[in-house]
Amino acid sequence: MELLDPTAEVTTRAIAYVDRPATLEGKRVGLIDNTKFNSDRLLEKIGAILKSEYGVAETRMFRKHNASVPAHEEIIQEIQKTCDAMVAGVGD
Repeated sequence: MELLDPTAEVTTRAIAYVDRPATLEGKRVGLIDNTKFNSDRLLEKIGAILKSEYGVAETRMFRKHNASVPAHEEIIQEIQKTCDAMVAGVGD
């Protein structure tokens, strides 16, 4: 009889966080839609609130390939070039 162990070793990866801006006034904010139902609508509302209540100058929507994967490299590079902050949204 062969016994199989279905557990796997947990691997961790360090996450480098950047400093938060002191204010959102005049900032450009990227919104990442994870493709789940209504995540785009939720992010649109968040973007409108960020503009009206926090003075965000511009929001820009990005859409992942699907909810089960991280944002692809093109999105990450574009956000780094064109945004001061970002919001990742979850719908469903």
